[in-house]
Parts: sequence; C-alpha cells; structure tokens
Amino acid sequence: MSLSWLDRWVDDHTADLIAVRRHLHANPELGFGENKTTALLVSKLRAAGLQPQVLPMGTGLICDVGAGKRTVGFRADIDALPLRDLKDVPYKSTVDGVCHACGHDAHASIALGVALALASAPQLPGRVRLIFQPAEELIPGGAQTVVAGGGLDGLERVFALHCDPRLECGKVGLLIGPITAAADSVEVTLRGPGGHTARPHLTVDLVDALARIVTMVPSLLSRQVDPRAGLSLVWAAIGAGIAHNTIPETGQLRGTMRVLRREAWDGAEKLICSLIEQVVAPTGAEVDIHYTRGVPPVVNDGWSIELLRSGVIDALGPDAVAGTMQSMGAEDFGWYADVAPIALARLGTASNGQELDLHQGSFDIDERAIAIGVRVMTRTLLTSLTRPTS
Repeated sequence: MSLSWLDRWVDDHTADLIAVRRHLHANPELGFGENKTTALLVSKLRAAGLQPQVLPMGTGLICDVGAGKRTVGFRADIDALPLRDLKDVPYKSTVDGVCHACGHDAHASIALGVALALASAPQLPGRVRLIFQPAEELIPGGAQTVVAGGGLDGLERVFALHCDPRLECGKVGLLIGPITAAADSVEVTLRGPGGHTARPHLTVDLVDALARIVTMVPSLLSRQVDPRAGLSLVWAAIGAGIAHNTIPETGQLRGTMRVLRREAWDGAEKLICSLIEQVVAPTGAEVDIHYTRGVPPVVNDGWSIELLRSGVIDALGPDAVAGTMQSMGAEDFGWYADVAPIALARLGTASNGQELDLHQGSFDIDERAIAIGVRVMTRTLLTSLTRPTS
C-alpha cells in the first residue's frame, strides 16, 4: 500500500510531537506514578477518535488502531528516573530530583505519533496495539503487570525502540539474539562472634570471609557456566568493621548478576547461592543471602528484526541500518517474550557526534529522532501485518 499519507502526516505533525516530548520532559513522573503522563496520552488519543484503555494498575495504557485477525504491538515506556535534570534548556524538568534521563519521553511521543498517524490512514491491513508501559525503571518492572493484565493477548509479535546516544541521529541499530542482559541483585550478610585481630584463631574473621566471596565466587562461576552465556557477577559494595584492631561481628556485600542467556538466568540464583555458601562454610561464618530476581534478557527474534530492517530501509534507506552491540544493561521488555516474539531496536539520538549518556542528568536527544522513530515504526508495523508470521 502507498504510504505517501504517512510522510505527509509526519511532516505536518512533527512539531506537535516535539511539543509533547518537551512537556513530558518538563513534567516527569516516576514508575507507577505516571498519572499526568497517562492522562495526557489518553486525551491526545481520544481526540483522534481512538479508545485507549488505562491499565489496571492505574497508570500506563494500551490503545488499538485498526481491525482484523492479525495484531502486532509497539511498546513504549513512560516513566522517569530519580535524578536531577542538569541541562539548561526551556524544557528542563520542573520536578526536583526527577528527570527523563533515559529517553522515555521520546519513546512515548513516538508511540503517540504512530497511533495518531495510523488513525489517519486511509485503511489498515490489520490491528496495531500501542502499549504505553509504566515503571520500566523499577525492578522487576511494569512489563509484568502489562502481561498479567492481558495487554499482549492476541499479539503476533511486539516491537520497541530505545534511544541510543552512541548512534548518530538517522541511524537505527539492529541485532538478532540477546541485546540486553538479565539483571539480578545479590546481598550477602555474614555474622560471627567478633574479636581481637591479635587472636583471629579464636573467632570468625568476617573480613577474610568477605574477601573470599569477592574473589572466589566470580571465578568459580566462570568454570560452571557456559562462557557464551555472558554471565557476570560484580560486587559493588562491601562493608565490615570500624576499627583497625577489631574483627567485626557483621559484614555485608552487595552486587549484581548479569547474563545474556535466558536458560543461564533461570539457574543463576540457585548456583550463586550454593557457591557463596560453599565458600563461606570453611570460615565458620553464618551467612544470609538475599537474592532478588530482576528482569530477563531481551532476546531479539530473527524474523522480527528482519521486519524492522525492512521498515528502516523503507523509511530511511539502507545506509540507516547500523549494527549494534550487546549491552549488559537491563530492560524489562524481555518479559514480553514469554507471550510473543519481540524485537528491540536502538534509535540513534546523538547530534553531531555529541554523546549524552543515558541515566545522566545531562541526557538529551536530537529531536529529529522523533519523526524518524514514527516513520520507521509505522512502516515496520504495517509491513508486519502484510508479511508471513515467520
């Protein structure tokens, strides 16, 4: 089908979408508190004659456009981060200590643009579901609530975009297979009777025990998990004692486990807890492990990536397709793969070589990426509805 209507629509409405993005940026809301964000999106969609449905948790929404037996989805996250906005721009955050430092304001604006563009189409070959998801930045994330609430029911596949400050605006990064990692948190508390450093043989040396965990457990893991799984256990905080000549009664470790393969993630908790207990056992310390499963890896489906590739080429030309690397960062979009094939693309947002990194108060985007995202995703979704399912 001819998509000249899409190009006209994007040309006519890009300024409006940028205005929405700037409004969201100036008025950020944290996970499961995106009430004003949700209300704004609902009002924009209803004004176009659509019927958005707020999710059961009270924030976030889904909105179907079109009709037919085949349905594909596009997910955008809408929450902000607990960070100060450090930029000097007209749309700087007005909420102290809260900032859209991961591009979710852009994601939401792009999804809104896709919905409104599709609503203006002369006809659609099927149904597209826009998913405006809350609480991506929380653990285990708002994706589970979307899945549990039936937000993915009937979908053939689900797509998503994420801003990438390492890619120039106008490029879209694609990768088949794992693109982000699973991420779990590990907290270890050791206890012993304490004592004097002159007599370590009469007590339990918790500092020594903590050091054994730090050095030995990651090494042991590397010999018990397929290295192709990309498992990484990194300790980020350690604490014990206050005096140079006193062996403490308690000690703590905190760290993160990350892994790229779902099957390795499924077995990671049991393995890591077992290794910690084995390493601590000879020291005599009591050990308490608090392991929190976070989110699974995002593993891009091959056919879904090929559909995205077609969408990028149709919208921007073949030179816009860029490779991208696996990231050990986490993204709760991985939960969607429990229901349907998924594909996450990276949307270039860097301007003239200026990289403003994610999760920093200085983060910003080249706003031309919003129109690019609308063009790419609208074409991808429409192509998905006219191509074979695999």
